[in-house]
Amino acid sequence: MRRLLFLNGIKAFEAAARTGSFAAAGGELNVSAAAISRMVHLLEERLGVALFERKANRLVTTPAGRAYQGGLTPIFDALAGLTAQVTASASSRVLTVGVGPTFAMKWMIPHLAEFRKAEPDIEVRITTGGMAVPFADDWSCGIQLGDGHWPGLVAEPLFAADLMPVCTARLANGLKRPGDLKGPSLIRVAHSPDDWPSWLKAAGVPRLTARGPEFQFYGQALQAASDGLGIAMGIRPYIDDDLAAGRLVAPFALSVPKGMRWYLVYRGFHAEQRDFAAFRRWIIRAATEPAARRKGARNA
Repeated sequence: MRRLLFLNGIKAFEAAARTGSFAAAGGELNVSAAAISRMVHLLEERLGVALFERKANRLVTTPAGRAYQGGLTPIFDALAGLTAQVTASASSRVLTVGVGPTFAMKWMIPHLAEFRKAEPDIEVRITTGGMAVPFADDWSCGIQLGDGHWPGLVAEPLFAADLMPVCTARLANGLKRPGDLKGPSLIRVAHSPDDWPSWLKAAGVPRLTARGPEFQFYGQALQAASDGLGIAMGIRPYIDDDLAAGRLVAPFALSVPKGMRWYLVYRGFHAEQRDFAAFRRWIIRAATEPAARRKGARNA
């Protein structure tokens, strides 16, 4: 007869070892950090093996702890995948994709018709999240901007997040060199205050300060630029379709890496699911195609 030793303690240990802290594990399992610590301590007593070395400000797994966690995480991932398969309706083919509001408007929604044409039986549901929103349990995957490190998740690179000023053709006619830019005309995005300083430094005008209207999201700033309010700092892939269609132009050829990339983020067990695998193949391929080619394919 199979004997499962203190399953709550095992779950608490696996989460703490994977996330690196009792607090993060508690947030994941909806209990306090103290409760996680107690359950792990009881598990260690029952096993007769130390699983963690308690440092002042961090947890360090012992060799036994690393071996235990290395075996437990794939088991829990497989269990979650099996549960999802069993509980899903046989007729339901739904993918839930978590994205930021601007990514949804500027890339995801405009390109969904391509995926629907290739996979008409798979329904894609878009839920808006973003960098500050944790990966939700009901998401099939997320598309997030970052450094590629999300503990417990697989992250595959999609787009380079390059920065490039954009504006209307009328405004661009008066911009021959970066020194022609004026601070009050430079539209800002509140959560990305380093975008303009990074680009202006690379362009050789580091003393120029962006003092134009400020918006909460890139999508709002780009709409303001399309309406002629000023020059916005565009970020790829948000600006690709606008540039291809001529709604916006880039007055300067210089683009500067933001220092982060866009990633497809998902739990490992989803890789074996047929519908997610189809979506993954499509978005990775779409991310590597030039915007002009995608535009031509949609208009064909």
